[in-house]
Amino acid sequence: MDTPLYHKAVLCREAVDGLNIHPEGIYVDVTFGGGGHSAEMLSRLGPKGKLFAFDQDPDARENALNDPRFTLIAQNFRHLKRALRLHGIKKVHGILADFGVSSHQFDAAERGFSFRFDADLDMRMNPDNPVNAATILDTYEEIELRKMFSRYGELPKSGQLARTIVQQRDEKPIKSTGDLLAILEKMYAPKQRNSARAQAFQALRIEVNDEMGALAEFLEQVADQLEPGGRFVSITYHSLEDRMVKHLIRSGNLQDEPERDDFGKRLLPFLAITRKPISPSDDEIEINPRARSAKMRIAEKI
Repeated sequence: MDTPLYHKAVLCREAVDGLNIHPEGIYVDVTFGGGGHSAEMLSRLGPKGKLFAFDQDPDARENALNDPRFTLIAQNFRHLKRALRLHGIKKVHGILADFGVSSHQFDAAERGFSFRFDADLDMRMNPDNPVNAATILDTYEEIELRKMFSRYGELPKSGQLARTIVQQRDEKPIKSTGDLLAILEKMYAPKQRNSARAQAFQALRIEVNDEMGALAEFLEQVADQLEPGGRFVSITYHSLEDRMVKHLIRSGNLQDEPERDDFGKRLLPFLAITRKPISPSDDEIEINPRARSAKMRIAEKI
């Protein structure tokens, strides 16, 4: 089995441990990326086990694992149920999701995900997406930009930043990472700049890829796709993601409002295996600093 990894899978052993894999089970890695989690999952499956992986990024296809038990589905995980049905799968024994952006995407300058490189403002995980980051900065109304930076980046001065972008683009389009960084540098004091850069780029990336919409659609399918006793393992990297996962596990829906039977008893589809999220060890963070904000939760279908 070949494992052409292009980034270190966060909490790899811990996450796969959390799935409590049965050798003949059917499992799904909805965020394949470099294949680290998938490779570990396959190592624990027997000859009759199956693993399906999702990734919409064409670069991930180069990492497809050479194993007859493995199938890579080149789609966004928001299409989980429909895609699995096309492969004749109605229920699975475990689902793993690592919602972080891969190191490969950050390190490929031409993808425009990182402020470390001067490149076109792209940030599309799926290159077929007609909207990139430059399009958003060029076409969104001021109020839309403010909401995006505030909600998805929790960025101070979101209103001022949105107003500055609208004013600047009338004089010169904001097309490159350097163009955006120049605006941020003028607005934020030196002590704030690093965090402001990260928050602004995160907000744009989430908006370009409709990450919150895709996450919501995916999470609403998880309980229905799992066999009783099946496990759901999620690794999140910011509070918006983690809150949605926590609500799903705690109440069975994203609204955090559990259904009740005629006697008022809560109808909960999940048992939380982890009461509090698991974080990477100091040793892992030292090896892979991008893991520092990761939070892992594990739940079992009742």
